[in-house]
Amino acid sequence: MPRRLPLLTLALLLCLPLIHAQTTPYQYIRIGNPANLPVTPTPGYALMGGGTDQDAAFRFLCDHAAGGDFLILRARGTDAYNPYVRDLCHVNSVATLILPTRAAALDPFPADAIAHASAIFIAGGDQANYINFWQGTPVQDALNAAIARDIPFGGTSAGLAVLGEYAYSAQGDPPDGSALDSKLALADPTGPRITLIRDFLHIPALTGILTDSHFKMRNRMGRLLVFLAHIQEPDGKPIPNPTALHAIAIDELGALLVTPDGQATATGQTSTWLLTANNNCGLTEPHGKKPSQLTCGPTPTIRLSPGQSFNLRTWTGDGTPYTLSVHNKTVRSSQPDGSLY
Repeated sequence: MPRRLPLLTLALLLCLPLIHAQTTPYQYIRIGNPANLPVTPTPGYALMGGGTDQDAAFRFLCDHAAGGDFLILRARGTDAYNPYVRDLCHVNSVATLILPTRAAALDPFPADAIAHASAIFIAGGDQANYINFWQGTPVQDALNAAIARDIPFGGTSAGLAVLGEYAYSAQGDPPDGSALDSKLALADPTGPRITLIRDFLHIPALTGILTDSHFKMRNRMGRLLVFLAHIQEPDGKPIPNPTALHAIAIDELGALLVTPDGQATATGQTSTWLLTANNNCGLTEPHGKKPSQLTCGPTPTIRLSPGQSFNLRTWTGDGTPYTLSVHNKTVRSSQPDGSLY
């Protein structure tokens, strides 16, 4: 009996960290050096459209992290990014922080982990979770403080959707998880599913910009035009200078790498689309049996192919320009083949 007590005590002591981890409202899984490495990162922003992750975009973030500590944020999921980033990059550590509830975002630990990160990446999932769980908490404050101190930042899919000054919050999506597509958005452009927010994150290079993902793959052009119409008429009246409002939409397997001065380069295997609001779009509210409707005159659009560059501050650069218009719930293109993309 005396010989068994030390073994039992040792077993309990070994289990203590696991028990502690299970009692926290968040999950934190870290590989690499357990101690943070003080470094001086340089700012840069990796916008990824979703699908298979783009090595070049992650290397961009790692290069800007100066060998420090790389942090992945999610509301759901696993630590699958940890070995991927570790094998791709030379950094002190890679950690995944999963914040599945608002209570998790209110705990002091996540904000502290963000405060010590040298690069931050928001994974895909459901952006409604990011908004509902993190907005108005120390996590949101810590993310914006990280941006302000020039920490490199990135996101894919839902993580991309929340990077711009304007974002589709997906808070009006039904419980069955069906996504808002162009057909639904054009059928009811002032309906309850059109939920946009502003200033979740404050990335200066993305001021005045709405970001969207999975773009061509999920046929979201009509949906994006509805969103653009809303941000240029936030109170139902056109704003004075709509050309200062834009949208960046990236397809799966594509990415846009942005420097603080607004210089952006498309990478990956697919394109990026750049749209400009110009007060050529108008929304009508439903009247009697008539549903709401979106009507757009020519809306400036640029398709940026991999390897091409564009300056987001001057809104000039490479790419194929064309225009899009909307009438009777149908989007039309000025391209010779009529393609929206």
